[in-house]
Amino acid sequence: MPGAVFLRGDSVTLRTIEEDDIEFMRDTVNDPDVREGLTTAHPLNAEQEREYFEERVSNQEDVNLAICADGEISGVIGLHDLNSRAGNCEIGLWLATDYHGEGYGTEASRLLTDHAFHELRMRRVTARVLATNPASARIWEKLGFEEEGVHRDEAFTGGEYVDVRYFGVLADEWNGRES
Repeated sequence: MPGAVFLRGDSVTLRTIEEDDIEFMRDTVNDPDVREGLTTAHPLNAEQEREYFEERVSNQEDVNLAICADGEISGVIGLHDLNSRAGNCEIGLWLATDYHGEGYGTEASRLLTDHAFHELRMRRVTARVLATNPASARIWEKLGFEEEGVHRDEAFTGGEYVDVRYFGVLADEWNGRES
């Protein structure tokens, strides 16, 4: 693994995203099976992915980590729009198709949500999911996030407008849940 381990779980580690990961990120977000869940409409070449890495992944405003299973990068997870005054942020992730359905997304999301509450002192963590992606919604439901609303026709993907489901969990709900 090229990056430093930041959080460790039972079956995944979350580590820093390094320049060596740019090719994996480019190839994976261009995969149609991954891209449709991200609402990414334009292809990304290596230079564009490098710019994203330099401007977004390497900034000090967000938390971006590589999800690793069996020592290999399998996806990316992050905390975005961190508002320390209000105490809220949004969590998002994607996984390469070979890692779908294995529980890696759920474990990575648990680790980073826990970090948001216990290390960053967030009060609320939110997540957005396309209504056409029930597997992603299951992650948040399993972790105790509540569905807070639906924005009708908010995203355009696969040639159609789709609803976006919004989930959230508060610190006291997170800390009071059963393990």
